[in-house]
Amino acid sequence: MPSSPTHTLRTRRSRRRLFGAAVAVGAATLGVLATTQTAVAAPNPPSSAFGSNVVVFSPDMPQADIQAKVDAVYAQQSANEMGSQRYALLFEPGTYGSSTNPLDIRVGYYTEVDGLGQDPSGVTINGGVTATGTDGSGALDTFWRSVSNLTIHVVPTADACHTGSEMWAVSQAAPMRRVHVEDYTTFMPYCENPNYASGGFVADSELQGGALNGSQQQFYVRNSDLGAGWSNGVWNQVFSGDVNAPAQSFPQQPYTTLATTPASREKPYLYVDANGAYRVFVPSARTNSAGTTWATGHTPGQSLPLSSFFVAHPSDSIAKINSALAQGKDLLVTPGVYDVAQSIAVKRADTVVLGLGMATLTAQNGAVPMTVADVQGVDIAGLTFDAGAVNSPTLLRVGTGHDKGGKHVASATDPTALQDVFFRVGGPHVGKATTSLEVNSDDTILDDIWAWRADHGVAGSVGWTVNTADTGVVVNGDDVTATGLFVEHYQKDNVIWNGERGRTVFFQNELPYDAPNQAAWQHDGVNGYAAYKVADDVRTHEAWGLGSYIYTNVDPTLHATQSFEVPNTPGVVMHDLTTVALNSNAGTIDHVIDGQGPAATSANTGQPQTVTTYTNGTAQ
Repeated sequence: MPSSPTHTLRTRRSRRRLFGAAVAVGAATLGVLATTQTAVAAPNPPSSAFGSNVVVFSPDMPQADIQAKVDAVYAQQSANEMGSQRYALLFEPGTYGSSTNPLDIRVGYYTEVDGLGQDPSGVTINGGVTATGTDGSGALDTFWRSVSNLTIHVVPTADACHTGSEMWAVSQAAPMRRVHVEDYTTFMPYCENPNYASGGFVADSELQGGALNGSQQQFYVRNSDLGAGWSNGVWNQVFSGDVNAPAQSFPQQPYTTLATTPASREKPYLYVDANGAYRVFVPSARTNSAGTTWATGHTPGQSLPLSSFFVAHPSDSIAKINSALAQGKDLLVTPGVYDVAQSIAVKRADTVVLGLGMATLTAQNGAVPMTVADVQGVDIAGLTFDAGAVNSPTLLRVGTGHDKGGKHVASATDPTALQDVFFRVGGPHVGKATTSLEVNSDDTILDDIWAWRADHGVAGSVGWTVNTADTGVVVNGDDVTATGLFVEHYQKDNVIWNGERGRTVFFQNELPYDAPNQAAWQHDGVNGYAAYKVADDVRTHEAWGLGSYIYTNVDPTLHATQSFEVPNTPGVVMHDLTTVALNSNAGTIDHVIDGQGPAATSANTGQPQTVTTYTNGTAQ
């Protein structure tokens, strides 16, 4: 176990570099990919139905073949931040690796690693599943990857540093779900120099040996068992419904702890049943819950046969996908990049849309890539939405809203849910979208959402007038709950919450880096825009553990009047707010919330400026 790190300011320098073309794979590596894929055992129906970028492993495969395959995928994806390749590595039930021959699974960009058991106990990895930085920047840009539904017994390999403990040192869009780690876990890349990290998400997991948060600037853990405990924290660490979580101690320690999670619905997942058939399990919704869904038996919910799904591939037309949805099919989106020139229209209640391998929908000609009708119980999970070069009004619209004549059908017991849904404006190419996510339906759960207006990318894809985007998330529906909301760099209010009785547990934000001057970034006599704004006419809203940071690298003299704006009413209560200036010469946040709270300035770089409670116009 590493010693506790010293917490010093780390600006996110690596995010500000321009990235070139995707890393190519040599002919020899491609040969490994092709050879090992044909050796994979085929359950019923065959895994080939998922396409060549879904690789299924079975316990009877030679471990050398498995190791070669995962190494080849990692070699392609380890630095492929803005590339178009996507992979899902799926493990059939059984045990992989041993104490003398561990399996070392290193996870690069756009790679999903999943067990195919019904529960995490169905697949055991003796070795490690490792995510960390590779370019000397720590893990600040370790995005777009995931691990889920398996058990990890850590066995050191030749690289004893990275696998001496389970290292999942990541930032945004890199969730850990339904994982049982029997040993120690670190979310800090302590083998790297520098060893920064920023923005992890863990849900429905058991970290039996305890966890080191270390240099993570912000982190959210939901409905998990932290076993031997949690150590360290930098600015904004939030826990809800967790066993063995740190006690509430904000701001003396940066821990915001809720005994339960107000509303949750775990992500659907693919698994193989006792007969060797693929199915998709859809967990039930929970309210005021604590602990994992699988601690005392199978996760409650509904199991769907794969035959109820249309299995989509990038070569399929949107018309074909919409036809399948109109016929009552659910949708399984295999890895790849899909160009979407007309909306994928989800119209049936309880439709499941599940992406594999960070499947990406890219808007074409200003289209809205996906819309959801006014129906209840829709579940959208594991998808990334990219803006295109022509401005889209939004990238995902959930419900039509009261003002457009929608019926606003909703159910607290069967809520619509989004899990691990990510949005990107700029980065791999020029992108433009007025908003990224528009939520009009009531009783919607937003679980691990990252809306990102890119602050770095391939040359020519990023700039104040290049990748334009006003707002990341707009919530118009009532009774919407966000658990793990990451929204960064938008040019106006990053989040606008218009619905009643909204709740947010954990929010992370960076204000835009690249405003050219104050005149370009102000409105109505207010400098800058809010990170999180609750509309003036909202009467009831509550949020816990919110952080907003500033780094204005084009004009260091810029000011934001405040990061949080809410109405002055007793029904709106904000808990544990943090602002931070990330650099000694880059921007100022004058107040935390509504003209109250201390300023985050170059004089207190890296030091959190906090408000513990704000309601009815009073800050504490």
